[in-house]
Amino acid sequence: MRKPLKITLTLIGAIVAIPALALGTTAIVNAVATKSELQAIEPYGELVPVAGRHMNVVDTGSGDETVVLLPGLGTAAPALDFQPLITELRATHRVIAVEPFGTGLSDQTDTPRTAANIAEEVHEALQQLDVDRYVLMGHSIAGIYALEYSARYPAELVAFVGIDSSVPGQPGSADEVPTDGLATLNRLGILRVLSALSGDLYTGTPFDDETKQQMSLLSTRNATAPTILDEMKRAPENFTALRNAAFPAALPVLLFVATDDTDVPGWIELHDRQAETVDHGETRLFTGGHYLHHTQSSAIAAETTAFLAALPAG
Repeated sequence: MRKPLKITLTLIGAIVAIPALALGTTAIVNAVATKSELQAIEPYGELVPVAGRHMNVVDTGSGDETVVLLPGLGTAAPALDFQPLITELRATHRVIAVEPFGTGLSDQTDTPRTAANIAEEVHEALQQLDVDRYVLMGHSIAGIYALEYSARYPAELVAFVGIDSSVPGQPGSADEVPTDGLATLNRLGILRVLSALSGDLYTGTPFDDETKQQMSLLSTRNATAPTILDEMKRAPENFTALRNAAFPAALPVLLFVATDDTDVPGWIELHDRQAETVDHGETRLFTGGHYLHHTQSSAIAAETTAFLAALPAG
């Protein structure tokens, strides 16, 4: 997570100004459209049993190394969101995109979205796939979850690779993510209206129209569902729980850092310091915004492959 999701005062004012009749109309239209859209979601990946529920994973490619991908906060369809990077990596690596509970095609859950629970569930999913040695690659808040994960399962990790990943103590990490009312706004159809007005959020990315549509459908299904909302609300708690955490010194760490988003003071320096806490840590600066895996997937794959190839055998 780079910055919390915010409902601006302008948005709130606009909602208050909408007549009740209009809200009733948007709510009805939204209910009908949502039912139709959910039926249009196309299955992908495979479901594996985890903690009495099912977690969706996409397992593709082959190679000497296995790369496990973990999404950022609020990513409604992780395996689709990572598609450009998966395409680049799968020719030379086995790639497993995990969709944690509440995202993608995975089940919802009422288990609290703490870093500890998320790490344990992801690990159980990998055990179901008989995967016990791998590179953990995570976007945004997955950098915080990876600290918990590496403390629990250090012997299984080859390396951690961060894609503009969150770091302990980053400015703003203790701020609450305002989730109150999001579900209501979605039910009233307001979020649908705002989404339509915002246009194509993926302009300039390699996603085709079909993938964009599926991501939109899964956003409708997941973005304001209880699991993701709980994870958003617990973000400050998760940052606080891991504020003094560091990766094991022996774990190689490669951090890709975006230079275009400057909303977090000292963002690059925070990653440089994190890389210095391990025996083999490096940072790479990339021109682009927070979602580097949308725009720099080829370079990320090439740099990751070279980094892993240079590690001592063992």
